[in-house]
Amino acid sequence: MLTATRVDSEGEATMGAQYYGADSENGDRIDDPSEDALFMLVSDLNNSDNTFVVVQPDEDDPVWFTSVAVLDEGDYEIVRRDTARNEHEVTTATSINDIARDLTIWMAARDFPGRPNRQVSEF
Repeated sequence: MLTATRVDSEGEATMGAQYYGADSENGDRIDDPSEDALFMLVSDLNNSDNTFVVVQPDEDDPVWFTSVAVLDEGDYEIVRRDTARNEHEVTTATSINDIARDLTIWMAARDFPGRPNRQVSEF
């Protein structure tokens, strides 16, 4: 089983997702997965016992989720759903690189309670 470890501000190792987790059908889990971690999870999908991965906030009744499911002949079905924004999109893709990048960008735009606001300033 895959689990992410993070280091807090005092250099102590901590466990658990801050915002969301990725879970594969085969039981692999990665907390707050990076683009590389998503690439790895999707690469591990197959047609027999590990057919999908779901990413969603670690909370009861999450308002958004995304999933990737393996289809026949190297295609993947990607579902993005965000009830707070009334979004529901289903697409297919073949490039795992593109899938991991697109999901990372999409998830970065989601709302996470307790996450600090990002501010852009000019220097």
